[in-house]
Amino acid sequence: MELKKLIVDLSGLMSIGGFERFEREKLISLVGDEFDENYLDKVGNQIFVKKCGKENAPKIMLDAHMDEIGMYVTEILDGGFLRVINIGGIDTHILQASDVIIYGKEERLFGVIASTPPHLASGDGKKLPQIDELLIDTCLTKEELESKIRVGTPVGFAPKYTEILNNKIMGKSFDDKACAACAIYATATTPREQLAGDVYVMLSCCEEVTGMVAPGAYALNPDYAMSIDVNLGRVPGTKKEDTVELSKGPSITISAVTDRKLTNMLIDVAKEKEIPYQISVSPTHTGTNAVSIQLAREGIPTVDVGLPLASMHTYNEIISLDDTKTLCDLISAFITDEKIAKEYAQGGLVL
Repeated sequence: MELKKLIVDLSGLMSIGGFERFEREKLISLVGDEFDENYLDKVGNQIFVKKCGKENAPKIMLDAHMDEIGMYVTEILDGGFLRVINIGGIDTHILQASDVIIYGKEERLFGVIASTPPHLASGDGKKLPQIDELLIDTCLTKEELESKIRVGTPVGFAPKYTEILNNKIMGKSFDDKACAACAIYATATTPREQLAGDVYVMLSCCEEVTGMVAPGAYALNPDYAMSIDVNLGRVPGTKKEDTVELSKGPSITISAVTDRKLTNMLIDVAKEKEIPYQISVSPTHTGTNAVSIQLAREGIPTVDVGLPLASMHTYNEIISLDDTKTLCDLISAFITDEKIAKEYAQGGLVL
């Protein structure tokens, strides 16, 4: 298993919110052999299990959401145009002229989001069009389209990936499938005998819209958990307190709504193992699944970890491969740490 390839392959799967299982067979072919079992829960979360082989082992949950941003078709128009609605918070600044794939009944159709040339634009051109004002051009007739797709058909960005300078790559849907790839890679490559407990990697669904992790966490009832999501990468014009730097390691979040002792223990592990990390502060909400996991059942101790990412919610998100490697190291350290396992298998308290 090669990490960069896994990130690209996983991110290239279609998993627009509500359609996370669309390419489940491909997902299983990519990673299924690395785990003892895998299954779907009742709401569509996909769980991969690796057992440690020890009696009465604690349950460790790693969560990374599988859904990606995208669109649904709302109307099929004359001239082969489609009107769409936003699923999951697409940045509309970058939509015009982007390549998309329409996932039809039996085939994939390619399209482009129509762009009005500045020579023909009305007004001063400063007003950003809303997504329901944009059209996808398919170059087909309305009749041809109606035979291939229907209202509600998902539309996603074309999976194109480019390696750029300083060991960074750009492309679609690293939010959050790059983190999912890291959770899978770290668990799969950690020797079974080194695991501190049975590891449950949950690829949760619908995080970008409503979130479905809570029933999955309730059903699994892990002793402790790590929520892994992307974090806002620092670029000029952004506030330092709202962002983290690329190529400086994953972030560990200090928050009033996550488990303080587990967070501190993870920081201690990172220091002990000399794993680079950054501190992120989110006082009341992390913007991730961490809060929903922490509040499941009687409370599941949860730590929030982030992968720095620039150009979030666009078709050219940017991550550092150095950060993905370091994130894997941090996850591996987390799932092998016997101190954490002992503390939380005995019902560790928030301190």
